[in-house]
Amino acid sequence: MRHNKKFNHLGRTNTHRDAMLSNMACSLIKHKRIFTTTAKAKALRKYVEPLITKSKEDTTHSRRVVFSNLQDKYAVTELFKEIAQKIGDRPGGYTRIIKTGNRLGDNAAMCFIELVDYNENMLKDTAAKKTSKTRRSRKKSTVTVAEAPAADITSEEKTAE
Repeated sequence: MRHNKKFNHLGRTNTHRDAMLSNMACSLIKHKRIFTTTAKAKALRKYVEPLITKSKEDTTHSRRVVFSNLQDKYAVTELFKEIAQKIGDRPGGYTRIIKTGNRLGDNAAMCFIELVDYNENMLKDTAAKKTSKTRRSRKKSTVTVAEAPAADITSEEKTAE
């Protein structure tokens, strides 16, 4: 029985899965968005979000821990310098999964996984939504007495001509 075993093995051995997730995490850090299957993206999210949290504290120990998982100097440098600065105040939820439909060959569910703070289109939408909020009254507007006859005179003049 598999009670309390929620880990998705992705049909791979332990070493193959670790290498695949490490490579996908490096690609995600370098390119900020990758296209993959939904199952791999969900597994990658559980793999990469603790690394991003670890990168908020720039110490030698945290760099060594992240490097032991990623095995890529460029990705570690990118993570600690650029990404950690941008997500410094975010309490979690560094990645977003956007489902795109099924793959033609084998009907696998496909998606984009991306870093949240790097999608300019989503950031523009949220900024536009925040600025457009205004408070309006629900009261009916009343027509003043001086405006009502003026409207009748102009309509009568138009019919006379």
